[in-house]
Amino acid sequence: MVNFQDVAALEEFMTRPTRELEADLARADGDILILGVGGKMGPTLARMAKRAAPGKRVIGVARFSEPHLRQKLESWGVECIACDLLDRGALERLPRPKNVVFMAGHKFGAAGDPSFTWAMNVAVPFMVAETWRTSRIVAFSTACVYPFVDVGGAGAPEALPTVPPPGDYANSCVGREQMFVHGSRRYGTPGRLVRLSYAIDMRYGVLHDVAQCVLAEKPVELGMGYVNVIWQGDANEQALRLLAHCTAPTSALNVSGPKTSVRSLAEEFGRRFSKKPAFRGNEAKSAWLIDTAAAVKLFGAPRVPLATMLDWVADWVRRGQPSLGKPTHFEARDGKY
Repeated sequence: MVNFQDVAALEEFMTRPTRELEADLARADGDILILGVGGKMGPTLARMAKRAAPGKRVIGVARFSEPHLRQKLESWGVECIACDLLDRGALERLPRPKNVVFMAGHKFGAAGDPSFTWAMNVAVPFMVAETWRTSRIVAFSTACVYPFVDVGGAGAPEALPTVPPPGDYANSCVGREQMFVHGSRRYGTPGRLVRLSYAIDMRYGVLHDVAQCVLAEKPVELGMGYVNVIWQGDANEQALRLLAHCTAPTSALNVSGPKTSVRSLAEEFGRRFSKKPAFRGNEAKSAWLIDTAAAVKLFGAPRVPLATMLDWVADWVRRGQPSLGKPTHFEARDGKY
């Protein structure tokens, strides 16, 4: 079993490119601009891109409010530009490479500051779609654009209309997608919308949240009883590969792993920790679940299976390794984050 001794070892492993990624980035001519590189997934996506295509400029844009992030990215060969994406003038001064990955957005705190949520999740995508109209744009979205679906089914397919449950976050994410669709239709911009469900890093994610509860002997919430999860390295790889699989107008692709039950995740961690998990509530008959058949057809199944992710997260949490301190709130059903 891979044993991540520390964050450096984790990030080195997570950003190793595959031959398939190298081939797809070679097909997607031009440099790569990553807008919103400072989030949970952005730094490792940027490093993976640079490792897969060392001859390309990989440019990361963020406010860089986190100490030392810029220095880390630059040590990996990623060029960094500090920018407030709400500043239209600042956007106009950014480079115009042929490839753009959009990762910016606002989720946690959305219920307390809806105007900022809508500005980041709708106004910024509108400006980005206008500014980079001649580029390819792969934009990160979320499974939250879908309504809850029956847990006994295959999950929401891409063709399901985007009518999410209440909440500013989910509804503004529909708005984000529509801004990229509008720009793509108006200007012929090729792109893809990555409807991602729960990427897994050792430092955060649904598995991390459940493992922490089980280890601390706290009850695991079951209201949202089923989830899709995917190793962050696999999610980043698929998003980057989409630069070579864009459509005009832009189109959505569900990205995650197979459906799994939260109860079973807790029981698996219980076995690994030699603890009996406690639960609160009961599984609802619906959840935010997606059908990833189209992504599997395009890329194959994710490389890292669930059992391996469980082993990795259990080892990481048991040893008290660093956490980002950013709970997913996967259990929320009211759309308030």
